[in-house]
Amino acid sequence: MLNRATLARGFTLIELMIALALIGVMLALGAPAFSAWIQNTQIRTAAESMLTGIKLARTEAAKRNATVRFQMMTSTDASCGLSTTGANWVVSVNDATGLCDVADSLLPPYPVRIKASGEGTRNVAYSASLASTNFDALGRVTPIPAADLVFDITNPAGGGCVASSGPMRCLQIQVTPGGQARMCDPAVTAANDSRTC
Repeated sequence: MLNRATLARGFTLIELMIALALIGVMLALGAPAFSAWIQNTQIRTAAESMLTGIKLARTEAAKRNATVRFQMMTSTDASCGLSTTGANWVVSVNDATGLCDVADSLLPPYPVRIKASGEGTRNVAYSASLASTNFDALGRVTPIPAADLVFDITNPAGGGCVASSGPMRCLQIQVTPGGQARMCDPAVTAANDSRTC
């Protein structure tokens, strides 16, 4: 014969409230780490996108047997201008200043790719050696710079960089005079680590 104890299945209201309170505490403890992870992901996304754009400019220069530019811009509309801190970039054959709204690859500045700052990397800040990096038909930077070109990618909204005792894993892109581009982490200092700058 079945008694009341075996028929009563499920949770009591007190057990349910305790479980919800535990879930709430765990979410509250994990939220700051999740927020930092999202901010760091924006840095990595922006760095990978910029590295892809730089490599695309170099490849297009070799393919077209002509100079192709990677240009950092203030915006992607007709009022765009070159900026070493521009959050937008354009890969084109001609100078794209004032022509960033031209999407037709058959019209000047003959754009190859246009990337707006709102494409997944709103909080990211950029700083570069040059606003315009030109690649010749052999894939080299032209005019030849005295040192590697450096593009720093940070996220001030998330805090300072790890290299400066902050929480953000800021990244850097370096382009050699020969045109080789690589992404590195300024916080890594071990000489034998491939991520080191």
